[in-house]
Amino acid sequence: MGKIVQLPDELSNKIAAGEVVERPASVIKELLENSVDANSKWIKVDLEEAGLRTIKVIDDGDGIEPEDCQKAFFRHATSKIVDEFDLFRVKTLGFRGEALASISSVSQLTLRTSTGDQSGTELIVHGGEIKEKQKHTKRKGTEIIVENLFYNTPARLKYLKTIHTELGHITDTINKMALSHPNIRFECYHNGKRIFFSPGTGNLLQVVQQIYGKNIAQNMLKINEYSLDYKISGYIAKPEITRSNRNFISLIVNGRFIKNPVINKAIFDGYHTFLPIGRYPVVVLQIEMDPYLVDVNVHPAKTEVRFSKEKELFDIVKQAIYEVLHQQRLIPQGVKKEKQKSTQTELSFSSTKPTLPPSDVTEKEELEDWSHGFKVQEPIDSSINEQSMADKKDDDLGHYNQSHESEDVAEESERMPVMYPIGQLHGTYILAQNEKGLYMIDQHAAQERIKYEYFKKKLGDPPNEVQELSVPLTFDFTNQEAIAIEENKSSLERVGLFLEQFGDYSYIVRSYPSWFPNGEEEQIIRDMVDELIDGRNIDIEKIREEAAILMSCKRSIKANHYLNHQEMEYLLNQLRTCKDPFTCPHGRPIVIHFSEYELQRMFKRIM
Repeated sequence: MGKIVQLPDELSNKIAAGEVVERPASVIKELLENSVDANSKWIKVDLEEAGLRTIKVIDDGDGIEPEDCQKAFFRHATSKIVDEFDLFRVKTLGFRGEALASISSVSQLTLRTSTGDQSGTELIVHGGEIKEKQKHTKRKGTEIIVENLFYNTPARLKYLKTIHTELGHITDTINKMALSHPNIRFECYHNGKRIFFSPGTGNLLQVVQQIYGKNIAQNMLKINEYSLDYKISGYIAKPEITRSNRNFISLIVNGRFIKNPVINKAIFDGYHTFLPIGRYPVVVLQIEMDPYLVDVNVHPAKTEVRFSKEKELFDIVKQAIYEVLHQQRLIPQGVKKEKQKSTQTELSFSSTKPTLPPSDVTEKEELEDWSHGFKVQEPIDSSINEQSMADKKDDDLGHYNQSHESEDVAEESERMPVMYPIGQLHGTYILAQNEKGLYMIDQHAAQERIKYEYFKKKLGDPPNEVQELSVPLTFDFTNQEAIAIEENKSSLERVGLFLEQFGDYSYIVRSYPSWFPNGEEEQIIRDMVDELIDGRNIDIEKIREEAAILMSCKRSIKANHYLNHQEMEYLLNQLRTCKDPFTCPHGRPIVIHFSEYELQRMFKRIM
């Protein structure tokens, strides 16, 4: 007697529901996707008890034909694809035809729908079984009511969390749909109270404000980039706006909200040293491409996709963010902006190159000696034209426009203004002024940035010199590490690292590249081996950059170090020559600005 049997439809639908329907938010996601695919312009979600009692989704979309209503509840029944070629050119959010079958198998569901040109249809389905079908007079669109979710699978209920937790997952789902479809008006009600709406005007920044608040929306920078295969648009927050996790990074591909570590890395690389360690940016990135270039059928929840031109996409995202940030004046305000009637002054940009140490010292002396203390020189003689621009921050929703999106873009030649030192606070912060107000400069962070850019330039193309060791370094590796070393010896030798086997899994190093920072040689070598273990090529540029950061940090002036006026003046002038003078290599701000207006308000000179 054979042991293999074919499962009945009722059981197979419940198993499928386990993949598609994890919690009320999963139901809402599937129903919203169907409404979007039906060309809806307005979608309303009505909940009771965070969807555990009732979920109602109403839209003004195309509706379902009467003869298709029952078919919609069959497994793998879909109007989105016909053959395998359609599977690789998916242009809709839902396409696998499992949503309604899975949802109805674990709930009591009512469908009311009409295409608008005839009477509608009402269908009642309990546990996947159609109980009743009748005509229903209804406006064009669809209404789906899901009641008593998991009533026939009680084991599922015990895995659900509190109402507040489930409601959090639901609002997160609706937020993602609103961000990915700003042209659709979304409304959500919970126990009769409206908890979210988006205007549906197509203005993405309005949706950002509704979700994240006015402060973040006012500090977003517009992204627009094109290539033959990709169109990148959206908003990124200024570096002063960060969060402790990646949850505020929203990636949207052809209207589909996704997760992708490669694009995340491109975003981080684009921000580069503007982000503090352990902090993450607020980003809403829309990516449009030929559907043939992306496979959306690699994950049950369709949140992970696979790109056929991933490297090209990585480069364009990184470059788009890098260029936008390098067009901005990124000095944070010392006081939160309130409603202001006065004019705010924008600062200037710089294209000047860093001043290097005097030419009568050798390159080795530059690396070893210039980093200690100051070599005082005459102040850099440069001037700036500063132009006032109105601070057009309209408090009302919907009034963000191009002037807001580009208000911080530099129109002058310098990114950092001329600042005149007036003193020092606690031997740590330089106080400076100009006609635009007061500035506080973190002296350690400022010199760290100056030296980082200097060392990065020097280490970017170092001479092929090695440091010979009188006593070799000895390393003990695991068998996996030893195998990786043997397989990639040529890669290691190309960057100047020669490992000689000294026993089963032990190696000795008799020399290493001369640019390795003193005291960090062993860690760098192990980092190189770790990259080989992870299956990556050795990123020598990244290692050199980390070395530059390390050297700049260790050799910069620290807090509680008092400077004379000439040293402060020299440091500020050197800072102005930096390519990115706003943050240290670790992403901490260097300069804080208190405008004249803010100072007057603090002292109640104006009200």
